[in-house]
Amino acid sequence: MTQHSGLTPERWSRFSHPQRILMIANEMNRARRLMGPDDGASRGLAYERVLNLVDLTVLVAERRPVRRELLRWRDLVAALYLEESPRPGHHARTLRALLQQTPDSAVQIALLER
Repeated sequence: MTQHSGLTPERWSRFSHPQRILMIANEMNRARRLMGPDDGASRGLAYERVLNLVDLTVLVAERRPVRRELLRWRDLVAALYLEESPRPGHHARTLRALLQQTPDSAVQIALLER
C-alpha cells in the first residue's frame, strides 16, 4: 500500500494551499536524499507520493490558475519519475519552482540552499 493512498480529497482540502505545497515539498525533499545509484526504486516511490499529492491538490484547488500551475509543475516531476538515472540538479530546480508558488513556502528556499 502506498503512503497517502488513504488520504481523501475531503481531508486534504482541510489544509490551506500553502500547507499542501509544503507537504508536497517535504516529499520532494525525501526524494532529494535518494539520488544514489542504488536508490532508484525508493526514489520512484517518493516521486509517486509527490504525484499523488499534486493530483489531490489539483482536485481540491478552487482557483483555475492554481490548478494550471500545479499541472505544469507536475509535468516536471513526471519527467523526473521517468528518468532512469537521478538528476539532482533538475530535481533541485523543480523543488525550488514548487516552493516559489506561495509566499509561505518561498521562505523555505533559503533553508534548502544551506
